[in-house]
Amino acid sequence: MAHEHKLEIFRGALKFKSNTQKIWGVLIFLTIVTVIEVILGIIKPEILMGQVLGMKALNWIFIILTIVKAYYITWDFMHMRDETPGLRRAVVWTGIFLIAYLVFILLQEGGYVFDVYDNGYIKRDF
Repeated sequence: MAHEHKLEIFRGALKFKSNTQKIWGVLIFLTIVTVIEVILGIIKPEILMGQVLGMKALNWIFIILTIVKAYYITWDFMHMRDETPGLRRAVVWTGIFLIAYLVFILLQEGGYVFDVYDNGYIKRDF
């Protein structure tokens, strides 16, 4: 059964004539996002060093741009756009729950280690 791939990115805003053009379009987009991340990492603008939701705004920008890159890599290069909605949801939900769980563990353990070094005693013993 032949399946025709969609030759578009950004929800159909950019359409391409061939798969080669589409690959180059996605590659250029990912390169631009990466260059923005590198430039922000080198320059570190003072305006983005303020706290937003407990973390520097620059860190939030890095997280958001990384998620955007991961989305387009998965969507285009792993061909998730051509899969059934059930499989797409299974992949996305699994990733979301795994990332949320790992962030929870990171914050719990990081807070515990900080308290041990800050106060000089063990707050709770597992």
